[in-house]
Amino acid sequence: MAETGGWIDAASAADRLGVKPATLYAYVSRGILRRARTPDGRRSLFDPAEVEELARRGRPRRGGHELVIESRLTVLGDDRPYYRGRDALRLAATHRFEDVAHWLWTGEEPAATTPWRAHPDAVTAARAAQSGLAAGTLPLERLQVITVALATADPLRLNLDPAAVTAAGRNLIAGMVDALPGENDPAATAIPERLWARLTAVEPRPEAVGALRSALVLLADHELAASTVAVRVAASVRADPYAAVGAGLGVLGGTLHGGASLGAEALFAEIGRPDRAGRVIGERLRRGDRVPGFGGRLYAGGDARATCLLDIVRATAPDRDRLRVVEAVLAEARARRLPDPALDVALAALAYVTGMIQGAGEAVFAVARTAGWLAHALEEYAHDAPLRPRAVYSGPPPERPGSR
Repeated sequence: MAETGGWIDAASAADRLGVKPATLYAYVSRGILRRARTPDGRRSLFDPAEVEELARRGRPRRGGHELVIESRLTVLGDDRPYYRGRDALRLAATHRFEDVAHWLWTGEEPAATTPWRAHPDAVTAARAAQSGLAAGTLPLERLQVITVALATADPLRLNLDPAAVTAAGRNLIAGMVDALPGENDPAATAIPERLWARLTAVEPRPEAVGALRSALVLLADHELAASTVAVRVAASVRADPYAAVGAGLGVLGGTLHGGASLGAEALFAEIGRPDRAGRVIGERLRRGDRVPGFGGRLYAGGDARATCLLDIVRATAPDRDRLRVVEAVLAEARARRLPDPALDVALAALAYVTGMIQGAGEAVFAVARTAGWLAHALEEYAHDAPLRPRAVYSGPPPERPGSR
């Protein structure tokens, strides 16, 4: 057993618990185990007494709200996620969104950079399916309709072989974007460029579209978020990729999940001017309302994805007046000692300063996370048993047969 200053290394801790390293780090991300680092920051260390206590209690599959699922996809570090071991922030700075999606799906670099295109008939069907929707329908609600329509137009959707699922993923993400209201630009090939045109009329300057690309990469996966669990459960019973993504879309809009960006967008719009930030936030706090988008449970020292995206927004914002509103909100939150801004605030800031439509943040989140959802679905398709969480029953004792 390797020890450093009385603490043991990750291999020793995983061996004592009888789990894979990925599960060990899942325990860390969920607060079940504490982790320290060696002085050079390259190795993780664990308290042997804490590991021994967890081994004595047994693996935390029941109780609380824990559901431990082994996965090779994403591990949460101290302040950021890593996609198959690669730093999500570095990928956001250097890689195409499509390439990151392919990496999540296969663990390989793509052999080619062919633009993703949905079948024209599928896009036509998805647009027609929206004909009865009200003009003010939010993009996330449209994407739920679009996903069902795209499924009906894909005769191979029930083929769950990895190559077929990744092909469905390309068709699905491209179709989600191209079926949103707006005109297709034949010159726009990458997903971020095409999504930009669906969300804002602001000129698609390269640096601004690059900010959207970075946001898509940063949002592509986040371990076992609530929507991802829904996707994995659906995929574990062999729901097709479109149905599995539909399960995720149904959960994503919750105000404690992807819907937080919608609330932050509304906050920026309500404030409107920097000098109103203190009054509006103060009134919300006096009413006992939450200030949307601030605080998170997974990163004790703050979410580096939020910091990264906010820095990108500052550098690329086309509307400096709106950027001043965002800065006033952040300053007021610091002054009132609110929790650190989550990624939802940064996403709402991107939408606000670029003049995107209401609900744009949710749409960006949904398109991005579809990449991660499908990676998780692929893992479940490789298993031969459904996910079946067990309840810890706390109701009245069951009646005995024949007691009445």
